[in-house]
Amino acid sequence: MSASSTLPSQSYRSALVSGRKTLRFTFAPDAAARAVIAQALGLLELPEFVFKGELAPLGRADVVLRADLSALVVQACSISLAPVRSKVADSTEVRYQFDYVEPAADELEIPADDSEPMPESIDVAAIGIEALTLALPLYPRARGAEFAEAVFAAPGVAPLKSEDLKPFAGLAALADKLKKPEV
Repeated sequence: MSASSTLPSQSYRSALVSGRKTLRFTFAPDAAARAVIAQALGLLELPEFVFKGELAPLGRADVVLRADLSALVVQACSISLAPVRSKVADSTEVRYQFDYVEPAADELEIPADDSEPMPESIDVAAIGIEALTLALPLYPRARGAEFAEAVFAAPGVAPLKSEDLKPFAGLAALADKLKKPEV
């Protein structure tokens, strides 16, 4: 990425929050920054994006980030490539621990909470962009877009269809036929 297309940043020093007062923040990038984010995430457009929350002390030295994401995204339809507008909303919570201990490889499990080691500074923009990435629809579909059945076969050969690939589909009809008494 060039310097002009660097993702936006909005960092706060952890020491400002750790053991002190709650710090409220809003990350609402301008149109140029949203365009950079849209390009980085492969979006057609990012008309709206707000990541709003707080960094709050947790105990004597730990910090918890709680934030809500609200965005309007435009993605290409996964079938027709037509633009698809979607409203995205999600909540994020991350706990930063001062005395975080990395689990040993043989003890590695998915933790019950999202805990991370305490960084020197917390970039709420990066966390918001990551939250947006995770909340995006995986396969956006435009209204009326449907998969058509693709049929391929060599000349003179009967093409194989989806129904042919379901060998047990006819068993239900056969079972019904066997259950009915003959007259």
